[in-house]
Amino acid sequence: MENVDYDLVIIGGGPAGLTAGLYAARARLNVVLLERVSPGGQVLITDHIENYPGFPEGLSGPELTDKLVDQASQFGLQIKSEEVENLVLEGPVKIIRTSEREIRTHAIIIATGASPRTLHVGEEKFQGKGLSYCATCDGPFYRDKTVVAVGGGDTAVQESIFLTRFAKKVYLVHRRDQLRATKILQERALANDKIEFIWDSAVTGLDGFFGLESVKVKNLKTQEERIIQADGCFIWIGIVPNTGFVGDSLAKDPWGFIVTDAKMATSVPGVFAAGDVRDTPLRQIATAVGDAAIAAYSAEHYIENVKS
Repeated sequence: MENVDYDLVIIGGGPAGLTAGLYAARARLNVVLLERVSPGGQVLITDHIENYPGFPEGLSGPELTDKLVDQASQFGLQIKSEEVENLVLEGPVKIIRTSEREIRTHAIIIATGASPRTLHVGEEKFQGKGLSYCATCDGPFYRDKTVVAVGGGDTAVQESIFLTRFAKKVYLVHRRDQLRATKILQERALANDKIEFIWDSAVTGLDGFFGLESVKVKNLKTQEERIIQADGCFIWIGIVPNTGFVGDSLAKDPWGFIVTDAKMATSVPGVFAAGDVRDTPLRQIATAVGDAAIAAYSAEHYIENVKS
């Protein structure tokens, strides 16, 4: 058997990666977690989480991250700040090249998540302060308030309809003069008197002092601009999986997300994926954690077979 540095390497330090690390370390695997910045991932910019089981009072993204790191560390999980540059997956021993070294391992769990596409209008200032990419996560915070939604596909329309359960008014801004969503979703949205459509338009600015207060919208045909007073803005123009380092070594769906089976196994034996980086119908902390537990369990059994 060829020598390796670790039984298992986990790439990504969000809820999925940390949960996989917790399970793997608890199973007494020789495991390391690599995170290019600091543990937490997208959840770090979440101001308040109220739908994660077991925390009825809610908690912030940083608070949840601290709890996950502490719990995983209790079982001896090593967390290293290194950026993965590429992978070599041929053969039983996988090679991970980082910004600092080359790592040899029997198995890999990829949990690098996904990033929302942005409008490049200064969104970073309002993340967690009125700007959101998830109605399921943040919609209840906008009860009886006014929000702006951006997009015209299935996600944008479906999530805008969901927002009407809470918001008193939803302005849906779309660059074209008709939606791209499926007909049934279009019909439901157009029949919803809480949704007002702003056609042929784009969001060109966000403003506010402590949090988001207004959204600037420009008509792309007339060039006319208007200011919408709003408590929140939801952007649904797509998400991008964080898989640049993977290249073409794994099978992906048409949108670039890693394809897995029910055991979180990818197209390459010994490589697993969990959380938002994989093809999944729902991207939530709870689903990422569930994926990760399965991925760690599957990796453990794969490693046992490799060593036997």
